[in-house]
Amino acid sequence: MSPLELRATFSLASLFALRMLGLFLILPVFAVHAQHLKGGDSLTLVGIALGAYGLTQGVLQIPFGMASDRYGRKRVIIAGLLLFALGSLIAALANDIAWVIVGRCVQGAGAISAAVVAFAADLTREEHRTKSMAVIGSSIGLTFALSLVAAPALYQWIGMGGIFGLTGLLSLGAIWVTVKLVPAEPVVHDTSREVRRGALAGVLANRELLRLNFGIFSLHAVQMAIFVVVPLALIRHGGLEVSSHWKVYLPVVLGSFVLMVPPIMAAERGGRIKTIFLGMVGLMVAVQAGFLFCRDSLTGLVLLLLAFFVAFNVLEASLPSLVTRVAPPEARGTALGVYNTTQALGLFAGGGFGGWLAQHYGEDAVFVFGFALIALWFMVAFGMRVPPKVRTQEFALAAGPGDGVDPLALRERLMRLKGVRDAVVLPDKGVARLTFYPDRWDEQAAIKLIGGEV
Repeated sequence: MSPLELRATFSLASLFALRMLGLFLILPVFAVHAQHLKGGDSLTLVGIALGAYGLTQGVLQIPFGMASDRYGRKRVIIAGLLLFALGSLIAALANDIAWVIVGRCVQGAGAISAAVVAFAADLTREEHRTKSMAVIGSSIGLTFALSLVAAPALYQWIGMGGIFGLTGLLSLGAIWVTVKLVPAEPVVHDTSREVRRGALAGVLANRELLRLNFGIFSLHAVQMAIFVVVPLALIRHGGLEVSSHWKVYLPVVLGSFVLMVPPIMAAERGGRIKTIFLGMVGLMVAVQAGFLFCRDSLTGLVLLLLAFFVAFNVLEASLPSLVTRVAPPEARGTALGVYNTTQALGLFAGGGFGGWLAQHYGEDAVFVFGFALIALWFMVAFGMRVPPKVRTQEFALAAGPGDGVDPLALRERLMRLKGVRDAVVLPDKGVARLTFYPDRWDEQAAIKLIGGEV
């Protein structure tokens, strides 16, 4: 990876981590704390409060993604982080569960995930994108581990209101990261890749994107559903008080980071993306079955949580990378908006439905739901087609910078060349950047049309 790609990857990962830490801090303690709130004796409302931000994210991810394609990534990210901070303030001042739900909905209105991932995709080449997404995914996992350790102590120290207030401050810190650390968006506007009418319709009709969108919905629905009951299971079956839950979560999450590396490397370098992907979905199915039959001991819960986070981390890194490779480049933000919409709806559905199932039918029903949903995902994913590997290369325009090149006409001709996946024409820089399939492209035809390699 180039220095720019590394800077983009790690700065965007830190931005994402600050925001996600604000979300994760409530997960380990809210189900227990909610019992002291007005209306908090209903597990259904507890589940809705956990997943409520997913509802407004689900509504707004597509508009935010499309806005980032049109108006720029950074503007959209900053606006979303301000909304997240406002929602955190509302939740911090709440004294009943209804106002917590309102605050969580406003938090979710800051729907920046699509813009952040699209920004990462803009600044990294396809051959390095899975690694970039893995770093971003790992940063989210690290913040999750930190939240599991810190949340019980923070809850004892500053209470639930203080935790929500802290999430607002973290969001403001993420704005500073966006302004000061994240690389600038390209100064040269690529007029050959304007947002086109019908981009959303094309994304919604793409079968491979639909498979991936169903996958992220299922993954996050199950994640949120089981965290309605896992903290309670650690108390009932594991004999651990809330203040000691970090002793389980921390080694489990850190261990999962170590164990996720071999599958990621095998998928990226060994060309076994589909095999590894399906294997991780299959592991998720086995974990849900394990929660049904093997959660009556602390050892069983620890092993199941370890397997869950290994599979979750690998899939969380793989899914957005595949979306950026399948989606048309000019509709990447739109495609990621749809993707993150289904992710957010999964969070909401998992929290609300998981809480309802736990209240009316008990813990077992939550894990039966998880098993059925992930098994269905396995069947949907089985027919997936993985895009072949690509390379990105720059060529100097024969006309030179500022010599009246028509970028739209040149791009259209380049896109008709054999093996070309995408073409970006930047006449002010005097270059054309081609992304192509190495085993089936005509290099001489490209050189004849453009000029020489940079």
